Amino acid sequence: MGKIHDRISGRLREFIEAQPVYFVATAPEQGGHVNVSPKGYADTFAVLDDTTVAYLDLDGSGVETISHLRQNGRITIMFCAFSGSPNILRLYGAGRVVVPDGPDFPELIKHFGPHPGVRSIIVVDCDRISDSCGFSVPFMSFDEDRTLLDEWAGRKDVQQKRTYRAKNNRESIDGIPGLSPEETDPVTQHS
Repeated sequence: MGKIHDRISGRLREFIEAQPVYFVATAPEQGGHVNVSPKGYADTFAVLDDTTVAYLDLDGSGVETISHLRQNGRITIMFCAFSGSPNILRLYGAGRVVVPDGPDFPELIKHFGPHPGVRSIIVVDCDRISDSCGFSVPFMSFDEDRTLLDEWAGRKDVQQKRTYRAKNNRESIDGIPGLSPEETDPVTQHS
């Protein structure tokens, strides 16, 4: 039922693009809490090439993914079909955090839509691409994206975003370093 792929083919790209939600999982090196985060907004995920993907890391109350990636790099991204043919796609790999003042950021941000609360871009070099049946995943309909996160971030000025990130994004729930003080400034809008 499952299949391993050597690359993200056109069919897999189409599947990725059709999904309104994806899930990101990371974990600390030893002990601690495994983190799984649902992600939305169709314009926050991009297939960069046959084995590399990236997504926008938007402001949030936690910083688990950034903390875990900086500690050990391990990440899994999962897409599953809630409509149409059943399928689950998992992208396993090594992730890295690209902050707004990083040299790769200006080129990477061009792959995404504008969002007011961008903390970083997560880039994943996939070392295993696999899909499986998804026969037990329920059918669910997609109504629309929630706009609350963008609205919340859009109401914050530069200092409010900096204060929020400094308070909530410096370390994970297990005390693993997250964003440094130099990285808590918000991204400026790119066109």
